[in-house]
Amino acid sequence: MKMHVTFTSPYARLARMVVIEKGLEDRVEVLGAQTRTTDSPYYDINPSGRVPYLELDDGTGLEESALICYYLDHLDGAPSLMPHDDPDHLEAKRLEALARSMLDGMGVWGREFAYRPPELRSDFIIGHETARAFRMCDVFEIEVENPVMNGPVNMAQLTLACALHGRDNRPQGFHWREGRPKLAAWIDKMGARPSVANTLPPPPEH
Repeated sequence: MKMHVTFTSPYARLARMVVIEKGLEDRVEVLGAQTRTTDSPYYDINPSGRVPYLELDDGTGLEESALICYYLDHLDGAPSLMPHDDPDHLEAKRLEALARSMLDGMGVWGREFAYRPPELRSDFIIGHETARAFRMCDVFEIEVENPVMNGPVNMAQLTLACALHGRDNRPQGFHWREGRPKLAAWIDKMGARPSVANTLPPPPEH
């Protein structure tokens, strides 16, 4: 299988994290895709130009990180990141949805800095997404004590790690740690996992 990604996309990072957690590195070839440019050869593979995109061995293509993660989780290999027979399954999905909301907002926030020159950045969007992210951090300062966030690795844990890990080290800064010691300690612990540490986005070019 071939997974097309950009190494700055949080959604592609999440899919790459799942590949590592499932031990699928020998079955999934990760390829850098050229996006946001005219006439990229990647558009012949995926006309939407979005990442991540997983090409299966039979030629079928899967788009959207949630679908790709679902597919990868159902391949052979431990652990199951979405254990449907777990009594805490609904609680895990609830926390995953909360973490996904943060990931979505941080994606919008990050794109303002990554793809827009300073004079075209929206102060409204940046302010709106920053406020949303701080509210979500306050929620997770409490929720990281939930057993679901401290048991076997699952999609709720990976999604929250993907949303926050490394954000405070970016040049534009998102300084969420102050007043949230439990969340900070939890993120630092997750940051030691190879799936998180080895998928940290590269520094921005500007």
